[in-house]
Amino acid sequence: MKQKQSVAEVVTALAKPLCEEFGYLLWDVEYVKEGADMILRLTIDTDAEGGITIDDCEKLHRAIDPILDEADPIEEPYMLAVSSPGVERTLTKPEHFERMAGEDVNLRFFAAHDGKKQLRATLEGYDREKDEVVVRIDGEEKRFPHKELAKCETVFDW
Repeated sequence: MKQKQSVAEVVTALAKPLCEEFGYLLWDVEYVKEGADMILRLTIDTDAEGGITIDDCEKLHRAIDPILDEADPIEEPYMLAVSSPGVERTLTKPEHFERMAGEDVNLRFFAAHDGKKQLRATLEGYDREKDEVVVRIDGEEKRFPHKELAKCETVFDW
């Protein structure tokens, strides 16, 4: 029996080619309840100088809206939001960790590691074979199973 695709998976398949055409990276797609509203949030990134602008978000919003209307993947009313991941971004997928290698991150764990539930480190990358996040702390490489991370966010020192 074929499993039904989630809204995020269907929207990802619709949005990814459009993002690539515009030179954007589709960072994430979320379909979440916020207060009384359902929000379909597309998060986009770019390697272009200056990053994602409000104009980029508006451009994708206008282009994806009729595609979503045509495909009709969501039965209930929702609000469409297009945004950038920002300078302090949450990393959830292997490609996020790989893309942000070299950046400082805050790691939060479900259970303590060496007595700590939170660590700051430099992200080295992601080991897809072992499903581990690879970081450097005080010059030493450490690896943590992805499933043990409650959250990983890049850190921007203002």
